[in-house]
Amino acid sequence: MSGICDGRVVVVTGAGRGLGRAHALAFAAEGARLVVNDLGVGLDGTPAADSPAGQVAEEIRAAGGQAVAHGGDIATTEGAASLIHTALETYGRLDTLVNNAGFLRDRMLVNLDEDDWDAVVRVHLKGHFLPLRHAAAHWRAEAKAGRTPVARIVNTSSGAGLLGSVGQGNYSAAKAGIIGLTLVAAAELGRYGIQVNAIAPAARTRMTQHTFADTMTAPASGFDAMSPDNVSPLVVWLGSAASAGVTGRVFETEGGRITVMEGWRAGPTADKGARWTPAEAGETARRLLGEAQAPGAVYGA
Repeated sequence: MSGICDGRVVVVTGAGRGLGRAHALAFAAEGARLVVNDLGVGLDGTPAADSPAGQVAEEIRAAGGQAVAHGGDIATTEGAASLIHTALETYGRLDTLVNNAGFLRDRMLVNLDEDDWDAVVRVHLKGHFLPLRHAAAHWRAEAKAGRTPVARIVNTSSGAGLLGSVGQGNYSAAKAGIIGLTLVAAAELGRYGIQVNAIAPAARTRMTQHTFADTMTAPASGFDAMSPDNVSPLVVWLGSAASAGVTGRVFETEGGRITVMEGWRAGPTADKGARWTPAEAGETARRLLGEAQAPGAVYGA
């Protein structure tokens, strides 16, 4: 039986565990050939002893699929370039990039060290930019050579990036940055046959073990709303040719729910046609706030 991604070559970063693993397995089940990337670090980004990327690749091959493991650091130019090169060298093409890698170092802002800020922003935001840049450079060259690709990039943001999350200033800023990167990439790369979208998922993973502590054990029967597997179908569709025409969008997904997120749009406005005094500006701002929709609550507030 043919799948929605038959013949496509898909790269998934952070695919050794959690959401990334679920995405890789779901793509493979739909006929894709995989490059499974994972640096194999712990929850806080420090080195770990195992090789989860190799384990997932072997799991895919054991089920009759095609997969290779990549253990490079995609937040470095060398690692990101190697990731894209692995797909091209192994399969001769690249069709979809799923940026998923990340980890947490949660602190309240007054306790957040510079190193904790840099490490999280580096892996989440730079770790999205560099693979995207190298993949896009390949696809642009293909388009200029007359071989316009049906290319897809799926980025991973978070509700923390949409609303903020107490104790996660570094993570929230990085995830908000990913949304901005997604919008710019979609606008710049569409001419080369590249669609770029983002998801803001919620699921039970190592990174959310405290958030969803009361749901860490899957139910004995019925629908497990917090399973990472629930997020992957949308990612597979966004990564397939079937999503033609969908780009520059952000989807929140959890359990059986999919929501199209609508970002910053102009709300109530006032134009004096001249410079305001501070008192006038304040009075006007308060009036406009009274007409505006209330923002969503910050997680943990």
